Amino acid sequence: MRKLTSLLLILMTSLLLLTGCGGSSSTKEGGTVPTTAQAHKQKITDLVGREVELTVPVQRVVAIGPGALRLVTYAEGASMVVGIEETEKKPNPGRSYMLAYPDLKKLPSIGQGGPDTAPNEESLVSVKPDVIFVCTLVDKEKADQLQAKTGIPVVALSYGDLATFGENLYRSLNIIGSIIGKEKRAQDVVTYLKQNEKDLADRTKGIPEGEKAKVYVGAVSMKGAHGIESTQAQYPPFKYIGAKNVVDETGKNGTVMIDKEKLISWEPDFLFLDAGGYALVTEDYKKNPAFYQSLQALKTDRVYNLIPFNNYNPNIDTAFADAYYAGKIIFPEQFKDIDPIKKSDEIYQFLLGKPLYADMDRDFGGFKKLELGK
Repeated sequence: MRKLTSLLLILMTSLLLLTGCGGSSSTKEGGTVPTTAQAHKQKITDLVGREVELTVPVQRVVAIGPGALRLVTYAEGASMVVGIEETEKKPNPGRSYMLAYPDLKKLPSIGQGGPDTAPNEESLVSVKPDVIFVCTLVDKEKADQLQAKTGIPVVALSYGDLATFGENLYRSLNIIGSIIGKEKRAQDVVTYLKQNEKDLADRTKGIPEGEKAKVYVGAVSMKGAHGIESTQAQYPPFKYIGAKNVVDETGKNGTVMIDKEKLISWEPDFLFLDAGGYALVTEDYKKNPAFYQSLQALKTDRVYNLIPFNNYNPNIDTAFADAYYAGKIIFPEQFKDIDPIKKSDEIYQFLLGKPLYADMDRDFGGFKKLELGK
C-alpha cells in the first residue's frame, strides 16, 4: 500500500508539472511573450497563382528581388532573415528599411540581386531558409523551377499597380504574416496603409477638378538619377491627394520621359523635383537658364523638393510621406492640420519602428522650397 501511495503521489506531481508547463509563458524585457505557435502544414496561393504548401510558422526566411525584403520588415520579420542580396549591402540612401535595420547588412550574401539578375540557387540553399520570398524576378514557371532546384518553398509577392499599390500589395503583406506567424502585425500594416490612403483622398475629394492647380514632378529616380524630363504618370503622391498631374493626360502609367519643352505648354502651377535627380537639374539650369526662367512655377516661386521613394521598388513609407507634404503645398487649407515632418516620422515609426525623417533630410534635403539658379 505504501508503494502504491508513493506511486500515485509521483504521478499526481508529474501531472501538475505538465499542466503548469502547458500554460506557461516566458518573460522578455519586462513583457510577456506567448509560447510559440504549434507548427502545422498550410497551403497558400501566391501572387502568381501558385499553390505552395509549407510548414508554418517558419523560423528562417530570405527575400529576393525588388522590394521583397522591405515587405518582410514591414511585417516585423527582420529577425528571421538569414541572408540578403549583395545589392542590399551597398550604400543606398533612401532605402528606409535598411536604415531601420542596418544589422541586416551583416548577414551572409545570397546572390548579387537586382531587378535583372537570376536568383543564385546555391547561395540561397547555403543559408538554409524555410521559405524564399521573391518579388518581380520570377513568373509562375520560374518560381516553380527555383523551388524544384532548391527544395525550398518559393512564395511570389507583388506590389501591384505602382500608381496606387492596392490589393496585391495588401495580399502580399498578409501572406508574409501568415507564413512567419505575424498575422496580426501584417493586418495592422494593411489597415494603417488603407487609413492613410483614405485620409489623403477625403481631404480633397470635394474640390472640383477645374479648380485644382496643375502640378508636375521632375527628376524622378528610376534605375538611377535623371533630369527634369524624367517624370511619372499616375504618380502615387499626387494620385493619393487627387492632384492634377499634367503628365496624366498622356494616358500612360509609370515612368515617362518627356520633351522638356512640353513643360512650357503644360504650364504647371507647382513644380516638384525628386531630390535624387536635383543635381542634374541644377547642372542643366546652368546650361539653359532661359528655359527654366520661362516656367510658370519658377516665376511664382513654387518649386519644391521631394524625397525619392523609387529605390528597388517603391519605399511605400516615403511615398506616403511625400503625399502629405505635396498635399500641404498644393492644398494648404485641406492640410492645415498636418505637420509633414511629424507625419513622416509617424509613418516611418509605424512601418519600420524608427522615425527616419532626419535621415532623409540629411541625405536628400528633406521637405523644402527650392531656388533654382541661386
